[in-house]
Amino acid sequence: MNIEIKQWFLSNLTTSNSYASALLVVMYLIIILVIWWVCLRLLQSYIPKLTAKTETMWDDIIFNQRVIKAFATLIPALLVHLLIPQLFIESSPILPLLITTADIIIVFVSVWILTSFFNSINEILSEKDQYKGKPIGSLTQLAKILTYCIGGILIISLLIDKSPAFLLSGLGAIAAILLLVFKDSILGFVASIQLSANNMVQVGDWVTVPNYGADGDVFEINLTSIKVRNFDLTITTVPTYAFISDSFTNWRGMQYSSGRRIKRSINIKKDTICFCDEAMLAKFQKIALISDYITTQKQVIDDYNFKNKIDTSILINGRNMTNIGVFKVYIENYLLNNPDINQSMMIMVRQLVPSDTGLPLEVYAFCNNKEWKMYESNVADIFDHILSVVHYFDLELFENPSGSDFRNLINK
Repeated sequence: MNIEIKQWFLSNLTTSNSYASALLVVMYLIIILVIWWVCLRLLQSYIPKLTAKTETMWDDIIFNQRVIKAFATLIPALLVHLLIPQLFIESSPILPLLITTADIIIVFVSVWILTSFFNSINEILSEKDQYKGKPIGSLTQLAKILTYCIGGILIISLLIDKSPAFLLSGLGAIAAILLLVFKDSILGFVASIQLSANNMVQVGDWVTVPNYGADGDVFEINLTSIKVRNFDLTITTVPTYAFISDSFTNWRGMQYSSGRRIKRSINIKKDTICFCDEAMLAKFQKIALISDYITTQKQVIDDYNFKNKIDTSILINGRNMTNIGVFKVYIENYLLNNPDINQSMMIMVRQLVPSDTGLPLEVYAFCNNKEWKMYESNVADIFDHILSVVHYFDLELFENPSGSDFRNLINK
């Protein structure tokens, strides 16, 4: 009975009876949909149970819902490819179309499975400590691009009924177009290799890219771009190759070092700088942090002036201490006795080039606390103290005149 029904359908397919052909195709599609639905339900039921029984997590990630749906689609496509020649006679005009459609579906689903697999590999490796910070996303994106290209070539070869080798032989003519289309991907891939080989940037690094306004932590590295979460919680996307072609600052060295640098200066009014007389030295000697320094330095200067018979009635003669010099020593001793300053790293107070805004006095040291909030708090405490003690040394800070300064001048 089944043979007679099949022969009836086949005999109608060889005639001009389009109704029989359409009915057979509809029935065939219904059967394929039923097979797909059954495969999907079976795979969704049993594969999660099998992966749940294992102790590892990689199989749970690989055999996710995307992969299961892809496999459920691949099985009916393979059945279509195998059964079409059995259901249609070779002279049927619809046979080549159905075979080509089935082959395209197989290629499409295969690409789907491979890209899902690469996504799973990226997810697995990104969670491993030894691969954190590495551009795994760039490599998986490259693998997906190659998969898409191969799949596209196969699909085009099926549509035009030519071998893939025929298409590949003509790629030289469209190489310029491909380079133009995939310019960012090619540049990004080369940049990713250089960034990875030279360990220039990793996920979690604090980077500053002035040309793109990026200043924050790197949270994603892929083939064409690097995403930076700025400290104002905005996100800046920077082309990967920009980290090779342009300059950027990576603060990882500071994060891994023993301290975070303090490099800040104050401006002293130059007309308040003077030699220290006996009254000033007596006042300075009462300051605990520089008391020993004043005593020792005063003895050294007195011995030098006495030995060289210097007339000390005029301070310009011989050697004498200055209030700016004593203030500089005070700041250094203050930093050396500050628990927030790393004592094993450079501690220096230096004068910069005088300018029309006064004499810059720069503090150069390293704070133990590298966390941003604590660092700023420690720096503020240090300079609060420095600014508060300036007048003890008969010095004044330089600042541009404000409205109150002009009012006081007018009132005088």
